[in-house]
Amino acid sequence: MATTVQVTFDCADPDRLATFWASALGYRKDDPPEGYESWEAFLKANGVPEEEWNSASAIIDPDGVGPRIYFQRVPEPKTVKNRLHLDVNAGGGRGTPADERTRRVYAEADRLAGEGATKVRVHDDEGEFWVVMTDPEGNEFCLQ
Repeated sequence: MATTVQVTFDCADPDRLATFWASALGYRKDDPPEGYESWEAFLKANGVPEEEWNSASAIIDPDGVGPRIYFQRVPEPKTVKNRLHLDVNAGGGRGTPADERTRRVYAEADRLAGEGATKVRVHDDEGEFWVVMTDPEGNEFCLQ
C-alpha cells in the first residue's frame, strides 16, 4: 500500500495562498474539526490569539484523490527558485487536440493572473507547450 503525502508551502500569508491554490486546483479549504462551525470558533475555543489565526491553512481535493496541501506561515521571505513545483494540467489529456490544449492553458493563465499569479514565460517547442507562472508569493508552477 502506498503512503499518502501532504504538500506543504512555507509562506507569508497562508489564507491568501490557500484561496489562490484552491481556485487553481479545483480544491476547497479544509473543514474545521468536528463540533466547530468555523475555524475561528475552533481557534477561539482553544485560546489561540487572533494574531495567530492566519498561521496556517489547508486545502483538500473534494474528490479525495489529490494530496492535502498545507500552507504554513514562516518569518523569512522566499529568496531562490523552487526545487520542487506543481505542474497543473489545465489543457486536458493527451487526447485533447494541441490547439485546444493551448487555448485552455492560455485561458487558465489569464484567469490565474487575475487572481494574483504572474506569467513568467511560455514554452512552445516541438509539441511541448506550457506556461511558467508564479503564485501570489512567487512560487513557480507550470500550466500544461
